[in-house]
Amino acid sequence: MSPKKMEAVFLSLSAAMLLVFLLALFYSAYGMGMHLPDRDDEVIPTQVRETPPFDEPGLREVGPNEYEAVFLGMAWAFQPNEITVPAGAEVTFVATTTDVIHGFHVEGTRVNFMLIPGQVSRQSYTFNEPGEHLIICHEYCGAGHHLMYARVIVE
Repeated sequence: MSPKKMEAVFLSLSAAMLLVFLLALFYSAYGMGMHLPDRDDEVIPTQVRETPPFDEPGLREVGPNEYEAVFLGMAWAFQPNEITVPAGAEVTFVATTTDVIHGFHVEGTRVNFMLIPGQVSRQSYTFNEPGEHLIICHEYCGAGHHLMYARVIVE
């Protein structure tokens, strides 16, 4: 095979692969409905601690077996660092950060989002089984990143 023909084959395969990848991307975005989370709300980063509900972080019951867990991420801690919920409860996590970008992942669940200054993140999850779930920061946020954790205790 001549070098010219090999180059034409290589370019054709490259173009075909690019087309397949783009089709897969469009299928996942539109066919399967996968997308980045929307901004639920916004706060002024310098006024987070004076802005409800972040002025009183913690767990509150909002309905029968429904809870709202308000978290603040900051270098290098989550506030509160522990919440306790009953098994079978639906918990809506509402969180933001006061300083830099942090991650928020509740291990053993599908709760996983970014904490971005000025942006309020929200995600719900139903804890069906008793146990303990570690909340970790999955976005490197500085020298104390490895110390940044909290807990969800399901009774």
